[in-house]
Amino acid sequence: MPLKKFDKILVINSGSSSLKFTLFSMSSKTMLAKGLVERIGTPNANLVYQRDGEPKMTQGIAAENHGKALAMACKMLADPELGVIKSLREVNAIGHRVVHGAEEFSDSVVITEDVKASIKRCADLAPLHNPANLDGVVACETVFPNVPNVAVFDTAFHQSMPKHAFMYAIPQKFYDEYRIRKYGFHGTSHKFVMLAAAEHLKKPVEELSLITCHLGNGSSIAAIKGGKVLDTSMGMTPLAGLIMGTRCGDIDPAIIFFLARKGLSVDEIDNALNKRSGLMGINGIDSGDMRDTVNAAAQGKAAAENALNMFGHRTAFYIGGYYSLLGGADAIIFTGGIGENSAPARRAILSRLEALGCKLDEAKNKAIMGTAGAITTDTSKLPAVVIPTNEELMIARETFRVLSETVKK
Repeated sequence: MPLKKFDKILVINSGSSSLKFTLFSMSSKTMLAKGLVERIGTPNANLVYQRDGEPKMTQGIAAENHGKALAMACKMLADPELGVIKSLREVNAIGHRVVHGAEEFSDSVVITEDVKASIKRCADLAPLHNPANLDGVVACETVFPNVPNVAVFDTAFHQSMPKHAFMYAIPQKFYDEYRIRKYGFHGTSHKFVMLAAAEHLKKPVEELSLITCHLGNGSSIAAIKGGKVLDTSMGMTPLAGLIMGTRCGDIDPAIIFFLARKGLSVDEIDNALNKRSGLMGINGIDSGDMRDTVNAAAQGKAAAENALNMFGHRTAFYIGGYYSLLGGADAIIFTGGIGENSAPARRAILSRLEALGCKLDEAKNKAIMGTAGAITTDTSKLPAVVIPTNEELMIARETFRVLSETVKK
């Protein structure tokens, strides 16, 4: 099968009540259209659709399940007036974001019945995500019965971590019986910006040492040397590591026991740490959005000022540790909604890293918003560079790569 057979690739990110889709042309290296079906299974379901370079449009639809949601998305993609393809037969392959691959997957794979069974087995590690990801796969198999599907795992890129980095100092049987260990997440984003950083810095990936910071509502950092992850901040779940929008990040685990003895249920503690903590829990304005935190801090609200300092402190702490593990780094990479767009958040981090030879250039920092570029002085020993991420494009590239390798075999 010729490689051009995989020109138009549809990327699917299926959530519990939503389905994101993006259609790429790999030959022209462009995004043709993207969209989102949200509130699936409710009377208020709607479709958001946008062709490349054009305004978004929104319409209410009937989408009782993921299959109906995908059908409506495909109808829009092939619409005679609003679509970007003449027929669904033009879709050559489908790439799926799958959150958790545990230790079963260290790379993207063509989806088979065995792969679907493995994704289902991993569902106890990601109960809110893997079943929804599978729903998207099944929907695509129905709408596109003869089109290959590829699974791209959030956890796969981090599987190069050494055992001494991913193990927890708890009884060995918990790892042996329950697979409790650090897995890491945002792997697709970390891999994308690693490759983009190699191009930006004009240095082969194999020779690069990077600290990649994916900072958004969910945030994580990775230490990458020669294309391999040495460590990452998220753990068995996305709750560990940095302070996030609504997640607490690292805390003393005994706090959970303390709260339980105070009468809180497991579900109440889970909800508090995952949905009511992070910036939302500490900034005094009941918002997990960094923009709101920054605005409140600028108005002199002490709790918001402290939240911004806590965010900077925790992030700098991880960067400093990873710098040491790497034996030095070629660059710090900022990406994600906060990393790409929040100059105050980046300042809160980099102001704490001057001992590493990383000195913020205030003018550059203010100027870089959602575009690539250095935000440190030209004389900085350790440069900090903003690189926008594109997880959907990375999934499309991975899908093309895996299918191309399959053809060559």
